[in-house]
Amino acid sequence: MNPFPWTAPVDHAAVLIVALAIDRYVGEPPVRIHPVVWMGTAIGWARDRAPSGQVARFLYGLGMAVGLPALFAGVLTMPATVPWLGPVYTIWLITSCFAARGLVNAGRRLAGHVDADELSEARAALGWLCSRDASSLDYTALSAAATESVVENASDSVVAPMFWYALGGLPGLVAYRCVNTLDAMVGYRGKYEWLGKGSARLDDLLNLLPARLTAVGLLAMGWLVPGCSPARGFRVLLSDRNQTSSPNAGWPMAATAGLLGVELAKAGHYTLGRGLNPASAETLRTACRLSDWTMTGAVLALVVTFVGAAVVM
Repeated sequence: MNPFPWTAPVDHAAVLIVALAIDRYVGEPPVRIHPVVWMGTAIGWARDRAPSGQVARFLYGLGMAVGLPALFAGVLTMPATVPWLGPVYTIWLITSCFAARGLVNAGRRLAGHVDADELSEARAALGWLCSRDASSLDYTALSAAATESVVENASDSVVAPMFWYALGGLPGLVAYRCVNTLDAMVGYRGKYEWLGKGSARLDDLLNLLPARLTAVGLLAMGWLVPGCSPARGFRVLLSDRNQTSSPNAGWPMAATAGLLGVELAKAGHYTLGRGLNPASAETLRTACRLSDWTMTGAVLALVVTFVGAAVVM
């Protein structure tokens, strides 16, 4: 199977549909055969051997940010071209680069703990969604943080992978997922700040358009989800999208704050939708539905595009 979808768009449309169904009804592959886990292992190995000194660490990290995605894009793409094996392998690879089911289920799980008045369990559940310290967060703050993560990660989990798959085929998809994993492991301020600067900036660049497309997708799905206000979502998006330190995260988060009519805040950093209602388990579940439908819509939109391209060709 050719790894570049525009050479065989109908084949890739079929593969996408199967991969989406597997992610939705089965979930991600086991850890032992999960390529993103392999990426994480390689990143951890390289990270632990980084030199000391700011300049040396920056240059080493830049090499990681470029070299590891290129390596995995090449190695993981090659089996897709093997006759008969190619389609099955491609389905496995695309499914592995999705994370829709896990993301939405984590949000719904936290909402369930909030409803059940299980504060310690709800704080622990937030760890499946983001790295924020939950030790002092109440139910409102936990619901807000989970809402932010569920909609922001709709881009990382599906929209951005589909965007780079459309532009660069399987190599683009794999390279994006590796950069995103690098950012998650070394891209934060603190111990790995100089080591992860290259990965963090590259991840920002690769998510520039997908994050904005995700915000548009959330607003579009807001017309279909009861209790949402796309008009208010658009207003809050325009006013608050640039409040976050990330050039991308504020777009889907601000749109969702307006859609749901809730205030989403991180103390000392930003407040999106200031003065709106507090977040709750109910609004978190609505955010999960919005995120789920946006991710599904992104895949189906690409399927339709592939089929349309085949007709035109």
